[in-house]
Amino acid sequence: MLVLGDAHATTAGRRRSLFAAYRAADESVAVQAGDLMYYDVPYQTYFIGGNNEDFDTIEALRNGRVESETVSNVTLLHSTAETVEGLRVAGLSGNYAPTQFDKPRAVLRGDRRRHFVRDDVEEAKQLEDVDVFVAHEAPNGLPVEEDYEVGCQYIDEILDALDPDVCLVGHHHQHAESEYGDTHVVGLEPAWESYYTLDPDTLAVDRYDTPPA
Repeated sequence: MLVLGDAHATTAGRRRSLFAAYRAADESVAVQAGDLMYYDVPYQTYFIGGNNEDFDTIEALRNGRVESETVSNVTLLHSTAETVEGLRVAGLSGNYAPTQFDKPRAVLRGDRRRHFVRDDVEEAKQLEDVDVFVAHEAPNGLPVEEDYEVGCQYIDEILDALDPDVCLVGHHHQHAESEYGDTHVVGLEPAWESYYTLDPDTLAVDRYDTPPA
């Protein structure tokens, strides 16, 4: 299956790069790790919400209310799991903000809808038989370079509970790999730089350069 990091596909150039990755991979299904920002894609894509999205669309997808010519072939993973190419793929939508974490999701407004809350984490921890987990925050130990300390304890808690084989991480726009317990963690480069494939049989994740759009 195709695996994509952040797309930020709000400009024509970024959309061309996104579609170039879809074409180059030549798969029938994709998994995407947030900041997609364009929701009419070539083939079925299971994605999480990032911290940059059209949050009206994300909220509608979360509640099953989308009917639009500009939204097709996308399924939002929001503390939910789907069977994809024989694997159970789960995801947590959003990023962490300590000031919002203990609020009910229903009170989040505007851009604050980008965050996950405690209830989202607790729901994710109850999922079963997860092979691949997708997050927009990294667990502790992923070696990416930022101006702040990378690693979210709530992603750690989810990985502790689910023990997936693979965790795919967006947000940092850097390729990085680490191990969290028995879970292989892969930080994804953005779609305009790289695309990845995940072999459902071996769970190997391979990286390729996105071709010119």
